[in-house]
Amino acid sequence: MNAPKAPKRIGASVSFVFVAVFASQLAHAQAISPQALVRAYPDHLAGADEASVQWRDGTKQPLSDGRADKSFDEKLRRASLLDQLSLPYKTGPLAQPPGPNDDPGRFRNAAFFDKMYGDCDKGETQKRLVDVPWVGGKAVRVTKVNGVADKLRAIRQELEQLPPPVKRLTFPSAGAFNCRVVKDTGARSMHAYGAAIDISIVQADYWLWRKGAYRNRIPYEIVEIFERHGFIWGGKWGHFDTMHFEYRPEFFAAKDKAN
Repeated sequence: MNAPKAPKRIGASVSFVFVAVFASQLAHAQAISPQALVRAYPDHLAGADEASVQWRDGTKQPLSDGRADKSFDEKLRRASLLDQLSLPYKTGPLAQPPGPNDDPGRFRNAAFFDKMYGDCDKGETQKRLVDVPWVGGKAVRVTKVNGVADKLRAIRQELEQLPPPVKRLTFPSAGAFNCRVVKDTGARSMHAYGAAIDISIVQADYWLWRKGAYRNRIPYEIVEIFERHGFIWGGKWGHFDTMHFEYRPEFFAAKDKAN
């Protein structure tokens, strides 16, 4: 006589599979710890664990959207927070042009930044904007949130000290705040939050304009100043945009990168 089979623990099995899948996704997708977000945005975030970030208003936002199989283009259009943290940004001069999909910072979770900076389509972002004088005399409109305006004031002071031939590559600016989406993705630009600036449009190189090999005419003396203040540079993207800088301090804490 056969012994009776033990009942299946369906709930426990499903829970184990979910945890295993999430852990696998975290290990393969994450280049930066979620704790980096907390350190980067302390005015807004109270903590993070393996599943979510906790906002200071008590709400939680999931790190994963449950999609471990998204293509590069899908991540550009609908990034989860894990996607946002998945490509490390390397400081210092470029040793070689970035690869085709080396786009650290282009994966942006819209819900995260909407909550932090406001939704410009609803007029929320605009309430937090101020004018900051830029090199060459023309002011740019940027957000006060996270001290972005103060950081750009400090950057401008340092850029003013550069040798004239280098300084001339920092203006005229193509602007900062602009309530728009990124042309090739349809996802909201960091310009829509007032947390990005485009410097010299005269010397700019943009992949959609060239549709060819990587090109850059912005010297690292300029980039280094922005990076020290928490701004990443679009010249380090395979989809290059060499006049573009955006405030993304989560990319600058080496100790927060996953082993």
